[in-house]
Amino acid sequence: MGIQSLNPGFVSRIFLSMNAPFVHLHIHTEFSLVDGIVRIKPLMKMVASSGMPAVALTDQSNLFAMVKFYRAAIAQGIKPIIGVDARLVNPDDVDNPHRLLFLCLNNTGYLNLTKLVSMSYQQGQHRGVPMMAHSWLKNHNEGLLVLLGQASDFGQMLLKRNRDLAMETLAFWQKYFEGRIYFEICRVGRAHEESFLHTAVDIAADQGLPVVATNDVHFLRTDDFEAHEARVCINEGRVLDDPRRPKNFTEQQYFRSVEEMQTLFSDIPEALENSLEIAKRCTIELSLGKNYLPDFPVPEGKTMEQYFGELAKAGLEERLANILDVNADDFSEKRKIYDERLQVELDVINNMGFPGY
Repeated sequence: MGIQSLNPGFVSRIFLSMNAPFVHLHIHTEFSLVDGIVRIKPLMKMVASSGMPAVALTDQSNLFAMVKFYRAAIAQGIKPIIGVDARLVNPDDVDNPHRLLFLCLNNTGYLNLTKLVSMSYQQGQHRGVPMMAHSWLKNHNEGLLVLLGQASDFGQMLLKRNRDLAMETLAFWQKYFEGRIYFEICRVGRAHEESFLHTAVDIAADQGLPVVATNDVHFLRTDDFEAHEARVCINEGRVLDDPRRPKNFTEQQYFRSVEEMQTLFSDIPEALENSLEIAKRCTIELSLGKNYLPDFPVPEGKTMEQYFGELAKAGLEERLANILDVNADDFSEKRKIYDERLQVELDVINNMGFPGY
């Protein structure tokens, strides 16, 4: 996919109208195949009606919804923020990876995020679950902003009351994401979230790092919770009334209004304000609907069309040697039909501009 804009400069100009006190930065759509049921069009209508100037897409380990999300946001005059809810390898328990958010600050970040997501599927799968490695982030962090929440490596160390190790973990993020780190805090009724929140706020103040509030949205309305749980059960191979089923989500993970978020975080208003700051920082502009064909390397002094023709004709010679007697008197006559057919195909391909493909 190319890097320009459907409407050049439009995305970068949206921030000028950003005067709402909060935007959602953590949303799983139905393209988070195992734990999200948010549909793009209803989401955009809700964002617009809420007066929010921007919204983030952060599906689980994928960017499947990105094009649809980007188009829908632009159509509504909403700034699209692209990100991923990523799994990070947990060296102490590989079956329980850490979780954190990456958001794209710019086009370079978008390219790095696509690279990291691809690598997680190609090189980082464990029991079918794609995971990123810390080492990859050393070379693919430019243009990315990271949100460290309760499920991150940093957050898990805090919950284990291992502050020293948490600070060692934070040092890694500070080294490679300097000026691009936020502590993500939520109040959705999950266990230990207040403990993490207060400790994270204290460390943020001590380290000069910002905190940002999200609602880890997985469905739009509270009455969608049961449908969401049904989807989770399908993935887990369980039934809704199974008493042993882990309850990893709550009814509060819906698309809360600005007013609800203001009430919820009235004690930490800067956590809401920082969602706007992040929205202002994150600007990518994509070119959609344009084909990008391979730029195949060719020998010096030749065009791609010439080189393509030479290779095709050389291949034809090999094949004719297998199906015809090249020493026969009528070889030249018999090969004419093949030469003519090849030339027609070469002309079509070259006229369409596809020789590299």
